[in-house]
Amino acid sequence: MLPSLFVYAYLSISSAITLVNADAGKAIFLLAGQSNMAGRGGVVNDKWDGYVPPQSSPNPAILRLSADLNWQPATEPLHRDIDYFRACGVGPGMAFANSLLRQDSSIGTVGLVPCAVGGTNISEWARGGQLYNQLIRRAEAAVAGGGAIKGLLWYQGESDTVNREDAELYQRRLERFFDHVRHDLVLPALPIIQVALASGAGPYIERVREAQLGTWLVNLRTVDAMGLRLEPDRLHLTTTSQVTLGEMLAQAFPRDHPSPIISQASRTPPNFIYIYFCFLFFIYSNLF
Repeated sequence: MLPSLFVYAYLSISSAITLVNADAGKAIFLLAGQSNMAGRGGVVNDKWDGYVPPQSSPNPAILRLSADLNWQPATEPLHRDIDYFRACGVGPGMAFANSLLRQDSSIGTVGLVPCAVGGTNISEWARGGQLYNQLIRRAEAAVAGGGAIKGLLWYQGESDTVNREDAELYQRRLERFFDHVRHDLVLPALPIIQVALASGAGPYIERVREAQLGTWLVNLRTVDAMGLRLEPDRLHLTTTSQVTLGEMLAQAFPRDHPSPIISQASRTPPNFIYIYFCFLFFIYSNLF
């Protein structure tokens, strides 16, 4: 009798542990950086023209996390309630998600988490600052209801081309930012796809680009936006360029990467002490 009880108890415990990690849910991607990630495609004189290209159209399999931390159908502009000080237009997020689903329909549902804010310097994204804290808070909220953070899409650096010191310190600050995000999300191998600048707000564009293209970390890939068409302001990508960039980001995503940790709950180890006492009680009740 005891062997069968042990087998049954083992299966029960295994099932309990499996349930903790069962809700794979959404494939979640964090979108962070400044205005070209937030999206200014179709924005002229701080007004969006309202045009959504087919590649960025809504898809029932694509959701976005709103500013009040609720999942809703994703539509352009993705950052409308996050980067709200300026008009937002088309960014790379929707084209990325649609392209990713076309390439691999087994992904299921894609959850996009907008976090980018225009005009921000890399030092403003340092750990402990408002932007960093918001990124981590939104990432944790995104997985709370089930899902796995599959990657961080990062497009930032235009503001760091203004000052020579910022440009020279960019690589060190960028690497520290990536390390901190991975550590604080408990995802040491989190895939990161960064975008090398297509433009800048100052004279040190090439210095920041050198830092971006010269950054080598595990599971970090870089997509080069140089050469993509810009809006008349010579700073922001056009709608067409944002679509191209989104598709480039999808192409760069490492599909062979093992699934990161699933959901907030799965980051907390199962309560083995509780399970152990339940196991003892089960044995005791069946013996006596």
